[in-house]
Amino acid sequence: MEVTLKLFLEALFGLLAYDLLNALCPFRTLYSLVKDWKVSGRAGASDTIDRVCTAVNYACVWYPKRALCLQRAFVTTYLLRKRGVRASMVLGAQKLPFKAHAWVEVEGRVVNERSNVQGIYAVWDRC
Repeated sequence: MEVTLKLFLEALFGLLAYDLLNALCPFRTLYSLVKDWKVSGRAGASDTIDRVCTAVNYACVWYPKRALCLQRAFVTTYLLRKRGVRASMVLGAQKLPFKAHAWVEVEGRVVNERSNVQGIYAVWDRC
């Protein structure tokens, strides 16, 4: 799978943009941004989801600090919607021990996780 330099840089810039927004804005502002993002009218290529998820993974490797799940989900959702994929950022939690988590779904399928997050975390919201 080929990830272009442009897509990798978009993902890297997205991680930085999230950190800046997170430092300057409350969570509800970030949440509203994701809720309001429109899906591009152009149809993505058949491998768009894989290419975006791979680019975000590479960007996380090169990012100077550890990217947490919310940051990864934020960037992945943005890049997918920008490419015409109806992606949803999902926020969930488990009760004991309490843990919150964020991930991305496309048509109900988790696209940026390896584990069965849908079986581990109860969904709070999809945006």
